[in-house]
Amino acid sequence: MEVQWILLCHGLVTTLVLVSFLCGQWPIFEGTPIQRIHHFLTFGAYDYFQFSNQRFVGFVFGAKGTNAISSVEYFCCDRPNPILQIIYLAIVGGTYFLVANSSFGYIPGYYIGEIHRYTSLLAVGVGVLLFLLTSFSDPGTVKADNVSQYLSAYPYDNVIYSEKECSTCKIPKPARSKHCSICDRCVARFDHHCGWMNNCIGERNIQYFMAFLLWHTLLCIYGTVAIGLILAGQIKEFKVIDILTVYYGIENSFRSLSPHVVQWLLGAYNTQILLMVFLAIVSLSLAGFFGYHAKLCLTNTTTNETFKWQEYVSWQRKLNEARASSAALKASINGMSSERKPPENKWRAMFRRSPLKDVEVVVTNNIYDKGFFQNILEIIMPLSRRQLSLRTKSKSG
Repeated sequence: MEVQWILLCHGLVTTLVLVSFLCGQWPIFEGTPIQRIHHFLTFGAYDYFQFSNQRFVGFVFGAKGTNAISSVEYFCCDRPNPILQIIYLAIVGGTYFLVANSSFGYIPGYYIGEIHRYTSLLAVGVGVLLFLLTSFSDPGTVKADNVSQYLSAYPYDNVIYSEKECSTCKIPKPARSKHCSICDRCVARFDHHCGWMNNCIGERNIQYFMAFLLWHTLLCIYGTVAIGLILAGQIKEFKVIDILTVYYGIENSFRSLSPHVVQWLLGAYNTQILLMVFLAIVSLSLAGFFGYHAKLCLTNTTTNETFKWQEYVSWQRKLNEARASSAALKASINGMSSERKPPENKWRAMFRRSPLKDVEVVVTNNIYDKGFFQNILEIIMPLSRRQLSLRTKSKSG
């Protein structure tokens, strides 16, 4: 039973860390421990490690050692590099090898057929293909020769986007674009820079990225269910339920049998159990990540725009509060300078509505949201490609 509790605690901690790392910046987790864990994992731990490491390296190796560490950090964090791509391929290849090595010997079984030896390989192959498409496809690089195409595709809303020039590329900056400091290029309909893909996610590869997330979510669910069916077949083959109920007199109910069945599985198939738990946790994390990006796509919003709108709303709210406070102060001064009024009842003053509560709510107006079907169509067939095809047809005509 101790092993079961260790596995349960391990699964809960792993889930908390994964959810915090991948989703801790979402607005729904604002002010929660998940947001604080996310900040620690992404900034706090790194800053502390960097400070301690620099002090130690500087003390032992001097300035040359510190410069070498800075160069490695620059390559790993500030420039395009294939490190996370290699890690992804190692995780996928290693997991598939472990599943094949530990579980394929039980296929076919009572609840799973021989075909899953081949469909699993095909599913992994499709996942890797989507990964390569996302990694090496053009995200929608804005250049001098195609900037007019993007300028006409996405109008400025004059709220979070206004007409300006990219200070690095020295070309007009289309609405919804951003200059990626890592890739050193302007990307149309910029969503975010994905380290796992070593590429930006933009207008022309967002469909591959969404397909990648969805496919890998389903792939992990498929692996979890397949291993579960293998274990269920082993329980059936060795007649574990019959032995427990007939020979050991355990009540034939889920509550009574489940601890003993789990204990038997952990003793005989601990590798499969660990793989199944790992795949289940990863599938939940990927499902949450896919759901978040699907919501953005359905409202025609990007991750970059989400943060821009948050900054705009926060700024407008503070501006409105400042105006309300100024108006209240002005009214108070005017009241003091006018004829002296009888003192206000203390209870009435205590429950009087604060002028800050009358601050108007800031409303966001996303002009790029064109409705459910149009938003999906824009993901599948970007506006710039549609305009290019129309120009080609008009020239040929």
